[in-house]
Amino acid sequence: MTTGLVIRLGTAQLICWGISYYLIGVFGQRIADEFNWSMTLAYSGLSGALVVMGLTSGFVGRLIDRHGGRTVMTFGSLLMALACVGLSRSWDLFTYNTSWACLGLAMRMTLYEAAFAALAWIGGRSARRAMSQITLLGGLASTAFWPIGHALASAFGWRDALLVYAGFALLTAPLHWSLPARRASEPQDRSAPGRRPPLASTKSDRVLAGALFVGLSTAAAFLNSGISAHMIGIMSGLGMGAGLSVWVSTLRGIGQSGARLCEVLFGSRMNELSLGILASAGIVLAFLLGQFSGASVLAGATFALAYGAGNGLMTIARGTQPLVLFDPCSYGALSGWLLAPGFFVSALAPVVYAAVIETVGETAALQLSLALACVVLACAVLLWWRFRKRILSA
Repeated sequence: MTTGLVIRLGTAQLICWGISYYLIGVFGQRIADEFNWSMTLAYSGLSGALVVMGLTSGFVGRLIDRHGGRTVMTFGSLLMALACVGLSRSWDLFTYNTSWACLGLAMRMTLYEAAFAALAWIGGRSARRAMSQITLLGGLASTAFWPIGHALASAFGWRDALLVYAGFALLTAPLHWSLPARRASEPQDRSAPGRRPPLASTKSDRVLAGALFVGLSTAAAFLNSGISAHMIGIMSGLGMGAGLSVWVSTLRGIGQSGARLCEVLFGSRMNELSLGILASAGIVLAFLLGQFSGASVLAGATFALAYGAGNGLMTIARGTQPLVLFDPCSYGALSGWLLAPGFFVSALAPVVYAAVIETVGETAALQLSLALACVVLACAVLLWWRFRKRILSA
């Protein structure tokens, strides 16, 4: 895969994540204030979008397996622009949630899950490096678009800011259209000599690997969804001003891309399951530090950087582990089904976190996050332990 392809797809990821998944984190309070809604109701739009992502996950994955990412992701860009326009013109809860539902489908067709499947369609197991590389730019989405969204909303209001977001979405359409229309090479024959077999080579292995991967990805997705939606609010509630909370929270993106850069440069010798352990351990450490993030700006910045680093590596692990655990020829459909539960539980996360913050407080939200991080780490360790002999003998 060429450097140009990686740069184009990475740029599209930066924009698409920033104007969709991270949208509510910067506009949520303004939307709630204008409609006189609770924060829980305002965040229900993102929850609905994540349900749509779960419902369509397997279908979109199969489309990419059959046709590649070019047409699917380009259509997703156009739908994302339409959804942003719809949100900007919404006048009640029905039109608001309908626009979010459209945005959910667009997100499933454009974000990492679709991009990883498109790269696997092009390059099979050799796609790992490209998967890591496109996340370098994608990881800066919150760093770039939280300040951009904050500035646009302050100057023009959240509705006109979303029209600008629609323009950004249209810019990603030609980037997605530049993806190859055909595979770079035909899928390898499953019985070809020298072809490395999947780690989960028996039915019982596949069931166990699938269950542990679902547990890992689902807990990580719930955690990421809740923190993405509420990180600015949590920082603000712990004692920082609103503007300072935005800037400190953007360090998460720097941590993500910094850790991913290290993985691209130095991680080629680390297997995918070990990477999952490193990533989940980093997330646990971040939330241990997060318990003290109200004490100072430095503590909050360290928490944001550490969580970003762990989550950045986890994104790569979730994208690449199916390549070695299962047959990469069916990567899109299989990963779509395995990741679907994560979308469904992620739909609850913004609402659950909002309820926890409103009733118990920001510290309790961090404690919930620490418990979820421990679940992710346990699944990662068990997954490595089950296949350690095959990994070490490879």
